[in-house]
Amino acid sequence: MRRLLAVVALLFAVAPAPSARDTVSGSAGDITFAQIGDEVLPPAFTETLLELPDDAAQAAKSGRRLLLYFGQQGCPYCKELMTTSFTQKDITDKVAKHFVAIGLDLFGDREVTWFDGKVRREKELAKFLKVQFTPTVLLLDENGGTIARINGYYPPHRFSAALDYSIKRLEGRLDFAAHMQTVPQTGASATLNEQPFFMKPPHDLRRKAGGKPLAVLFESRHCAPCDELHKEGFKREATRKAMARFDIARFSIAGRDPLTTPQGKATTAEAWARELKIAYTPSVVFFDDTGKEVFRLEAYLRPFHFASSFEYVGSGAFRKEPEFQRFLQNKAEHMKQAGEKLELWK
Repeated sequence: MRRLLAVVALLFAVAPAPSARDTVSGSAGDITFAQIGDEVLPPAFTETLLELPDDAAQAAKSGRRLLLYFGQQGCPYCKELMTTSFTQKDITDKVAKHFVAIGLDLFGDREVTWFDGKVRREKELAKFLKVQFTPTVLLLDENGGTIARINGYYPPHRFSAALDYSIKRLEGRLDFAAHMQTVPQTGASATLNEQPFFMKPPHDLRRKAGGKPLAVLFESRHCAPCDELHKEGFKREATRKAMARFDIARFSIAGRDPLTTPQGKATTAEAWARELKIAYTPSVVFFDDTGKEVFRLEAYLRPFHFASSFEYVGSGAFRKEPEFQRFLQNKAEHMKQAGEKLELWK
């Protein structure tokens, strides 16, 4: 009976019924949104019994695939994605036509059946799938393989292009990072911004035990979020303090700069970015003092979260707390208890 109900739910996925969770009126006309805490989900999302292999099989019958969305209560980036991309008709039509979109709570307790047959709670599945950011969108193939991972907030034109990677079945021809590099950035500087704390060439990024960890920043020209990072993020005192623990190298994802990776491999910036599958700019990849990658940022982040990522790695907290979002929650709670002002979006 449970599977039968799941089939019925998917048959009506284009125009899903309101969520069993609370609904609120949204800002896009007369649309009513389902809700995860304070985070709103538009009608493009479908309520299923969360037996994902069955959901994928039913979706495939109409040529669609699964889109898994991880959000959390009070997430400003989730709200931004919902109120920019999911209020645009071309995107919502694209999602309805080509995907069965399922919303999951990063810290939720609903039971979800994964493609290995195991039943996990939402928060356990998020950990299993190594979800570190909200929002995170996973585009899955018919067998549950991850075709593309969209970390954090993407502006509408880039989010739409990311969906096209699955819709056009491009995964057999080029990787997701290469596809996203073809998407033009808009309204930004034609040159890369410089900072005095960037490492100077020659770029030998090999580490020494007991030395500084390494943060590698990948940027691109005509990148508005890159410009914003330099104009706002790098100027914050908290960011400067957190970054002081690191050696910081910056490269263009299309750069021909020669470098030696932390593992001792001679290559170029462009080739290394391709090897690391950098799909978003700016991205930051963190390496410990042994040259091992320990964390990366591949999402749009405002200064609070950007500085916190350097604290997360520089303090060694990543060793005890593998979930970045848990680290952020604990930090925010300590700030509140100390009477400090918490500004997530400023």
